Amino acid sequence: MSDLNLEICYLSASQALEMFKNKTLSPVELLIEIKKRIDDVNPKINAFNFIQFEESLKQAKAAEIKYSQDKETLPLEGIPLAIKDEVDIKGQPNKNGSLIFKDYVADQTDIDVESLTNSGAIIHGRTTNPEFSLTSFCHSKVNGVTRNPWNLDMTPGGSSGGSAAALATGCTTLATGSDIGGSIRIPASACGIVGYKPPFGRNPQSAPYNIDQYCVIGPMARTVSDCALMQNIMCGPHAKDISSLRPAISLPLEYENIKDWKIAYSMDLGYFEVDQEVEKNTLSALEKFKSLGASVTEVKLNWKKQEIESACYSHYANIFARTVANFLPQYEDQLTSYALMNARSAEVHAKAIAENREEFYPELGATLGYSPLKCGEIAGKMYSELGPLLDQYDVFICPANNLPAVAADVDLLKDPVVINGKEVTGRDMCWTMAYPFNMLGRLPVISVPSGFASNEVPTGIQIISRSYTDNLVFQAAYNYENIDPWLQNPEKQPKI
Repeated sequence: MSDLNLEICYLSASQALEMFKNKTLSPVELLIEIKKRIDDVNPKINAFNFIQFEESLKQAKAAEIKYSQDKETLPLEGIPLAIKDEVDIKGQPNKNGSLIFKDYVADQTDIDVESLTNSGAIIHGRTTNPEFSLTSFCHSKVNGVTRNPWNLDMTPGGSSGGSAAALATGCTTLATGSDIGGSIRIPASACGIVGYKPPFGRNPQSAPYNIDQYCVIGPMARTVSDCALMQNIMCGPHAKDISSLRPAISLPLEYENIKDWKIAYSMDLGYFEVDQEVEKNTLSALEKFKSLGASVTEVKLNWKKQEIESACYSHYANIFARTVANFLPQYEDQLTSYALMNARSAEVHAKAIAENREEFYPELGATLGYSPLKCGEIAGKMYSELGPLLDQYDVFICPANNLPAVAADVDLLKDPVVINGKEVTGRDMCWTMAYPFNMLGRLPVISVPSGFASNEVPTGIQIISRSYTDNLVFQAAYNYENIDPWLQNPEKQPKI
């Protein structure tokens, strides 16, 4: 649109808040420009399935008055915030990517986002996700196909794909995501944004996922400082979540340099096939860390693909896939093929556990029936290798996705995934390196961009540190970003 001010759309939350305070920009002006941007690009990328502009405009006007009169404001007063369409907010629809819930309207707000709804942020829309956030791409029967703004033929990743695509295109200032197998970091990498998987318990959640160390809810943004700003609001104890940690921590928005830091990296975690362009961009990112005065050392892990994936899928079958299986057989015809696959995996797993045996499930390429004890033993073996490295080095780095992206409308039950000319197995898990760190859920992990592939899709790296040392990954990411800012640079914004 000719009258669209993209510079305003791509402001960071920190910049916008400062401009609100010095009265060089108002919340109304920001929201109007973002609404124009949504009108322009959402028909192409399908990142939103619900917009509430009139209600948002009322909130923006109220925030504008507070700033104009120098009244006390809330931490995110007037900042546009997009909510991933999987949590309840009172009075809003929550389809959760499923036809089963196409007409559902929430009568209460989940504790996952309670702090954000009370932060002064303006929730102007809800972003698309695959059915029940079950997969690494972003299409469903109820939402259709969500597309990567850098290359519309490719996926933005999943499950927080709508949030990532919205941020990448300037359709929101901040967005929420959740991560049980990489659902923040996969789309952050594929869309060239910043996504943070906090350690388990840092951010409160509703039951039953508050007891699942794989599952967290976290911030997505265009800058590291904005991620920290949002994370500071999301974290802390909650009276209704026994797993939520106390006290709340407060991350700095700026950090000292990382001169003399020791950084370890693994390109493949011992078993991933890694796309050549992803590898090239990861090595380039590591060179930037060297330029900051850090030493960078390659390390080897002996992690085993089959046992790790089988432990992971067996864990999902106990809770995550089990919740979908509860809709069988009544809603079977309404489920997507991938949701049905996961639902049946829960049934196969439950039967195998009951009969004290293990069963290979070809649709996932993994063995089900691993007991919680065996899953824990495998995670323990993984950490027995990684843990000493995390104690020896300040941070550990690896690619976020081992392939830039798969097709937007991919059907991983039918469509092969080829990396470096080789067909890889593992379905959802075959093109992302995020899920192992959900299995080690107390580790903080941040995803930041590393470059572009030849198909114009961004690539990303993960920065990991030892348990509950959130500040270390933010300090590394902040210094890395300062060398080469990403979406704040108009040349690195998608041309859509």
